[in-house]
Amino acid sequence: MIKKILGIAPTPTADGAFSPSPLAIKLGTSSTTDYDGGAYTKPYAGAKNRVLMVCTEERNMTMANGKKFSTGNHPVEMGLPMLHLMNAGFEIDVVTPTGAPVAIEAWAMPADDADIQKLYRDFDAAFANPGSLADFVANDMEEATQYAAIFIPGGHGAMLGLPENADVGKVLHWAHDTNLHTLALCHGPAALLAAKSDAGFLYNGYKITVFPDAVDKHTPVIGYLPGPMPWWVCEKLNALGVVTINKKADNSVHVDRRLVTGASPKAANDFGRLAAQTLLNTAR
Repeated sequence: MIKKILGIAPTPTADGAFSPSPLAIKLGTSSTTDYDGGAYTKPYAGAKNRVLMVCTEERNMTMANGKKFSTGNHPVEMGLPMLHLMNAGFEIDVVTPTGAPVAIEAWAMPADDADIQKLYRDFDAAFANPGSLADFVANDMEEATQYAAIFIPGGHGAMLGLPENADVGKVLHWAHDTNLHTLALCHGPAALLAAKSDAGFLYNGYKITVFPDAVDKHTPVIGYLPGPMPWWVCEKLNALGVVTINKKADNSVHVDRRLVTGASPKAANDFGRLAAQTLLNTAR
């Protein structure tokens, strides 16, 4: 009752999970974004003009206390990079592990941002009926020459179903072996864990920006999460040799070889521009 009065009680959802508390929504989301317009003087016009966006299809994360968090892909962390990539001349192919609909954190949607709202209207059908990553890996991946990058958007949902998915591991190795870029934002780097094999970890020694464990450990205090995390992204990546270079959930972005990363929703615009410009620079 006290938490409800203070606005820090997570909000129950129809399926028994919890979305963030009113205070957490107020502090952690915004009705607009810092999208800078995404103008590029010379958009890409070559043959490698597609980006494979690997999204989660799972919504509810079971926390360490057994409560479920209603998550998915964060609409800003997915949307702003998409806008930048498209304005830079690239097309987005949406896939989930099995082809089930993309799970999106609706509670984080910036309702007054015209660019994001239009994007989600335009991609409504693609999010409802995405391609299957399993089918892509089995039937198309080895012969696919039209891709410049794969993109793993953020949201805690990136921790669900992707880090242990064999097809995600295969597509990450394929991107690495064929000199494609890999783009991952906020909790998106959790999916990189799928690139662990008997031969070692693909990103051992890489430096990245990512949503810090320290912040995830404090967010239950304001009701952003309904309980402690079931596991820690940075902890698992660090144990495999990844170096996390940011300490805050800020606008930090980084490029290490062909891996482009960003730290948080605050980095979505800068990450999108860095990703798009990096692809353009490589193409040229």
